[in-house]
Amino acid sequence: MYKIKTNSDGSIERYKARLVAKGYSQQYGMDYEETFAPVAKMTVIRTLIVIASIRQWHISQLHVKNAFLNGDLQEEVYMALPPGISHDSGYVCKLKKALYGLKQAPRAWFEKFSIVISSLGFVSSSHDSALFIKCTDVGRIILSLYVDDMIITGDDIDGISILKTELARRFEMKDLGYLRYFLGIEVAYSPRGYLLSQSKYVADILKRA
Repeated sequence: MYKIKTNSDGSIERYKARLVAKGYSQQYGMDYEETFAPVAKMTVIRTLIVIASIRQWHISQLHVKNAFLNGDLQEEVYMALPPGISHDSGYVCKLKKALYGLKQAPRAWFEKFSIVISSLGFVSSSHDSALFIKCTDVGRIILSLYVDDMIITGDDIDGISILKTELARRFEMKDLGYLRYFLGIEVAYSPRGYLLSQSKYVADILKRA
């Protein structure tokens, strides 16, 4: 699968190529069961930005590279080898890890992330399973996860720095710096607070229509 990833201004960030499994050929009860995986709610994202603005917290954005490849499979899944790879006739691959395209891949990734973030002292919110909170002696750290993108804010600056280091040790991460563009929301900073806009999101919808 080939994809062009763009920045908030529409410019090209990078070209992506990814091996994707034919999940449509999977059979329920045989090579997959549960598929649901929580993602951050838009109301929670907006609320976090408002709280950070009022309390003058910085908001960091991080991206997990190839997030689904971190998921551990509970079922036995077999896949034909992709074109270009030489192999003996009649042989297939047995997957040891999740792969993009598998029906259970999002759930497997979320379970893996939940285990890691819980080991770092975070607890999941009862209102949003994709919202994780940690209270420290200094303050608190709040993390919201949307598939492979996350935003982190709070008043424990050193704790946030340690969290980023620990996540980078467990997963291949990309620190995108201060929050600029997330789920179609553009964020601009000013002394009076944060300014939210969805001009690119609207332009993309108009272009598609």
